[in-house]
Amino acid sequence: MLEARSIITEGGRIVIPSFMRKELNLNVGEEVIIKLEAGELHISTLKQAIKNAQAFVRRYNKHNISLKDALIASRRNESDHEE
Repeated sequence: MLEARSIITEGGRIVIPSFMRKELNLNVGEEVIIKLEAGELHISTLKQAIKNAQAFVRRYNKHNISLKDALIASRRNESDHEE
């Protein structure tokens, strides 16, 4: 685990130390996700947040069904049963 101290500056800004930015491959202007959980602030890259969400969904999609195809089929089925 990497750890560092930082200071909150005017406007609520926090500097992420350069070694952490390098480790996460963060660049100026890059979007991050910030979560407040159990009194702790968590910052992750958008790419990592997407990977985490995909892993979460995979746990419940044990038959590896294409969710996109399932949604399209469901919408078509609903459309076929409308007036």
